[in-house]
Amino acid sequence: MATPSIRIEQATRPPGVAGQSRDDLVETNLPIIRNVADNAKKHCPDAFVIVISNPLDAMVYELKRVTGFAAGKVVGMAGVLDAGRFQLFLARAAGVAVKDVRAMVLGGHGDTMVPVVSYCTVNGIPVRQLIPADKLQAIVDRTRNGGGEIVKLMGTSAFYAPASSAISMATAYLRDQKRLLPAAAYLQGEYGYKDLYMGVPVVIGASGVEKVVSIELSAEEKAMLDKSAAAVRELIEASAKL
Repeated sequence: MATPSIRIEQATRPPGVAGQSRDDLVETNLPIIRNVADNAKKHCPDAFVIVISNPLDAMVYELKRVTGFAAGKVVGMAGVLDAGRFQLFLARAAGVAVKDVRAMVLGGHGDTMVPVVSYCTVNGIPVRQLIPADKLQAIVDRTRNGGGEIVKLMGTSAFYAPASSAISMATAYLRDQKRLLPAAAYLQGEYGYKDLYMGVPVVIGASGVEKVVSIELSAEEKAMLDKSAAAVRELIEASAKL
């Protein structure tokens, strides 16, 4: 029988509120995530943990550090959410159904994220064949700032989409669906990064994160991913000092 999944939400503030960046949440959420990690280690040491607190990449790293859980048992929810927004924008621009669009977003959960256009298709047709380059770039930029756009409209970004994304990941684990999803996974050399949590394609099944999938990136895409990784590393190092 599968171990129950734990969804971890920071307890005092939603993932995004007006006038506050993800980075601003470090001091607020770090002690909370440490407390949750201590209790998870004590009460449910075999759990599969999905972290959704911001700044996501730093919080999921901290939870794994404190718990000492295996890498495959701790994952961050971000890529599913970001890719979902990307899918919507692409579908509207191409005039097609959202369910026919496949999108991939890598990197940190913030404005350095990398929407990988070369891996975006509409039922196998590359989006570059359906959407002009200038519109594609505008969509990439909008995806990177999607959370902030929602905060301006609603006063918070903690609503339906983050919950739906976390449920998709939990369902993949509980039902052993072997789904390939973009998520913040612990990297141990993949993509050239070590001891770092960042958004990459992973397979989620009954064992948790069962595989980190490496995909070929263009020089431009890899450079953007390097920039994102550097931003994540900086945030993790800042968290370590608190």
